[in-house]
Amino acid sequence: MARYRLTREAEADIESIASWSEARFGRESRRRYIALLVAAFLDVTEDPTRIGHVARPELGEGIRSWHLRGSRHHSTGRAVRQPRHILIYRVDGDVIEIVRVLHDAMDPRRHLDPDEAREE
Repeated sequence: MARYRLTREAEADIESIASWSEARFGRESRRRYIALLVAAFLDVTEDPTRIGHVARPELGEGIRSWHLRGSRHHSTGRAVRQPRHILIYRVDGDVIEIVRVLHDAMDPRRHLDPDEAREE
């Protein structure tokens, strides 16, 4: 199994998501969403190309995405009913680089520069 690392942008995305969840739904909601994110990170490292993972060449070379709803059954505790975020990631040898964590209503092209994605 590969390991994962987060970019600074992904870390900022996660903090923003967690803060919003807590402010809107409470501390328990924050904890559940973070547990779901961790489950998604582990799912992506286990098999980054399985069914449900989407190649996203329009976002940069080697970029893929995974919707958190695909990891609901792997999350610990009470499940998040309707997760709304997508992991944007790249496979770099035996490391999965989580580039961004974006709301599924966002256009990833507006939040990820394909030229920068290739250079990292």
